[in-house]
Amino acid sequence: MPAPVPALTAQQASSSPRASTRRRRLLCGLGGLTLLGLTGGCDRLGGSPKLPFKSLDITGANYARELKLTDPEGRTRQLSELRGKLAVVFFGYTQCPDVCPTTLANLVATQQLLGAEGDKVVGVFVSVDPERDTPALLKEYVSSFNPVWWGLRGSAEETAAAAKEFKVFYRKVPGKTETSYTVDHTAASYVFDTEGRLRLYVRHATPPAELAADLKLLLAR
Repeated sequence: MPAPVPALTAQQASSSPRASTRRRRLLCGLGGLTLLGLTGGCDRLGGSPKLPFKSLDITGANYARELKLTDPEGRTRQLSELRGKLAVVFFGYTQCPDVCPTTLANLVATQQLLGAEGDKVVGVFVSVDPERDTPALLKEYVSSFNPVWWGLRGSAEETAAAAKEFKVFYRKVPGKTETSYTVDHTAASYVFDTEGRLRLYVRHATPPAELAADLKLLLAR
């Protein structure tokens, strides 16, 4: 197992833009290290040998079992509606300076690499900043990457419950003004297969070609 990733204090992380970016990257690594202790062996869907995924195979994990939040039109959405497609779930916020737009742009590139099969992939962006991410802003942001992807939000309590279910960490980091805060958050994505089962933990900055290869394996089964 990789060595533990050292944590940064808020003061250390905010000392420079480079340090702040490093703090965001560490959150991605911490999530991956935790999950490494929860998986292993074989594909838990029938006990067959594990597929050669580039991402972390978390098939059979006992979390991320459901997601029930509201889209910008006020409709309650659940992952079960996406059966027949691959759902890629990511928690973030629209004012995120780097991790979120990079993750979503990489998913766009992944879809392009999949060609016609790219239509079978749906990005699901869950806001961890419902205070600022209004329905209108969330819709505009997600649609700028793909108009058919989902943008979901909830109350503060609903957001916390969804994050807990997915083992996602998030925390406000005060800015110069009350509304200029940033949000530290887990920088990884979760992939659900066409049967709605949790399959993969995708680390931040995974190259689109690697993710596309993983999604092809899921679509082929």
